[in-house]
Amino acid sequence: MKLDVKNYDVIIAGAGPAGTTAATLLAQYGHSVLLLERDLLPRFHIGESMLPMIEPVMNRLGIDWSQGNLRKGGAEFIDEATGRSTFFSFEGIYRTFQIERSVFDKKLLDNAIKHGVVAHQQEQVISVQCMALEVQVGTDKAQYRGRYFIDATGRNALMGKKLSSINKINHLGKFALYKHYKLASSPDAEKLFAQGNVQIFLSEIGWIWGIPLMDGRLSVGLVVQKTAPVGLKQEALFEHYINASPRMNSLLAGAEVLSELRMEADFSYLNKQRFGQRFACCGDAAGFLDPVFSSGFLFAVKTAELVADQLHEALLASNEADPEIQISGDESYQVGFKTMYLMIERFYCSGIMQNLFFEQDRHVRIRKDIAAILAGDLWREDNVFQQGLLRGRSKIIAS
Repeated sequence: MKLDVKNYDVIIAGAGPAGTTAATLLAQYGHSVLLLERDLLPRFHIGESMLPMIEPVMNRLGIDWSQGNLRKGGAEFIDEATGRSTFFSFEGIYRTFQIERSVFDKKLLDNAIKHGVVAHQQEQVISVQCMALEVQVGTDKAQYRGRYFIDATGRNALMGKKLSSINKINHLGKFALYKHYKLASSPDAEKLFAQGNVQIFLSEIGWIWGIPLMDGRLSVGLVVQKTAPVGLKQEALFEHYINASPRMNSLLAGAEVLSELRMEADFSYLNKQRFGQRFACCGDAAGFLDPVFSSGFLFAVKTAELVADQLHEALLASNEADPEIQISGDESYQVGFKTMYLMIERFYCSGIMQNLFFEQDRHVRIRKDIAAILAGDLWREDNVFQQGLLRGRSKIIAS
């Protein structure tokens, strides 16, 4: 196995949005960064619906994310069983978009390389040793040394599994089934793409997403929370509940299927040891939540930003071995993660949709507070609804 004689300031595993964001910011600060990715980008990835509070991070990275992406107006929640629906607008200071992840993730990687990041694709990290004086990282191709290691391996959660610190969060979605379609021309389709709204349909088994993309494409997914009817497996399960939605059925009339059915399992969890001596986790390696409020990409880039900014100061002070350098940033992360978790838990386990979301037009302050959370604005001190959430339950149920 080859030994890389160069010592890097930071070695990062994973070239998804968390890894490339941390890599780019650290390179902008002037640190040497090695980014290791087991796959070859572009690659397919779910998670196309973005939130407005991602834009400040994109601005720091020098990314114009309006290019080639569909402007997203907001989020619409629909209960076809009762005929009720509600809409939260995302129009404000920051823009947001529906993106094609394979293309956008590659754009983020190319941007990191442009900023001086050394990137190796198709190279898998096998071992990580975070020691008092250095980090040693072994891959299937070489051995590397550095001052610090960042785990951005997504739901593979390299450090979480190594440290047995992954705790599953109960009561939320169990798994997702999804396909991409090319819609036939219709007034409903034209309206959908003109508005660019993500649509969330309540279902007796969980919920359904409809995410409009460029070129007349629609991402459709079913998130399953409850036990599926006997005899309905994957394709049959997906088709049964998609067909049970009148609006989705109408949209998909005459549509071309662009992909086979895909599945994402091993849903919500929290990594209880997100940082330590010479390492930190960001993005899904730190924790993952049911995607009903589209928070995954936001947490990926936001945790990467927090980790990178804290690490930069530590590298300058040469105290990056201190296992507590990430405490401040992690406290901020926990505020956002707990807020979104509690919103999702109430979506599944309480009457928040019928009693609050569908009634939000009657309460201007609550409407604004909920809209702020759904937009990813999770770190403000004047959100009364958010503070109530956090006071009501401050400990995540995990096992």
